[in-house]
Amino acid sequence: MNYTLFRLAPGSYDVLLDGAVIASLVRSGKTDEATWTVELFTEAPPDERPAPFTETEHTFGSLDEAQGWLWRTENQ
Repeated sequence: MNYTLFRLAPGSYDVLLDGAVIASLVRSGKTDEATWTVELFTEAPPDERPAPFTETEHTFGSLDEAQGWLWRTENQ
């Protein structure tokens, strides 16, 4: 799987999987206290979600953490 991010505005990205937009990645809160949430656009049963999505929404403490989570699937 090949994930890429397309920046829409500061703190907001489209998440692309093999060129198709499947999710959003957005920052919530002030920059130094922000959380980052990745959310799939479609509700799908767990066995139909792209890895590493185990839920439709995942929250992280930083942009780097969210990116690392998405990119880790490329090395498995």
